[in-house]
Amino acid sequence: MHPDLTARAAHSAEIRARAAAEMQAIGIDEVFIATLVETFYGRVRAHPELGPVFDARLAGRWDSHMEKMVAFWSSVALRTGAYGGKPVQAHLGIANMTPDLFPQWLALFSETLDAIAPSPAAKSWFMSTADRIARSLTLSLFYNPALDDPARAG
Repeated sequence: MHPDLTARAAHSAEIRARAAAEMQAIGIDEVFIATLVETFYGRVRAHPELGPVFDARLAGRWDSHMEKMVAFWSSVALRTGAYGGKPVQAHLGIANMTPDLFPQWLALFSETLDAIAPSPAAKSWFMSTADRIARSLTLSLFYNPALDDPARAG
């Protein structure tokens, strides 16, 4: 193996090991991530506003979505590299998706973590990460620079 590739592989392994140790210290592991995804999306499906939006997009594909979300959160929390998707593109064109659904999504995520998080630090980590993700998606999907045009003021 080329020395650069060997160094990169070692660096990646070090990052994964450090992330796993940090997450383990607050109770986050693959088992918890799978439980979080299963519990949270069960609540999403039952939610009167979120459920129909998700169901319209994922009908017949919930199992693959759940696997993708476990891979996503594992990649974010444990730096596994298991997720290779494009979240913004995945959310483009979803019928009835509006910016006001993101605070509801976050509130439901918080309630789920209140019920199952292994520690306050785990809840805090997931919520701050989810908040950043929600803000990023909201800006990517709904931001209109023309609305910030000073010429429109007045």
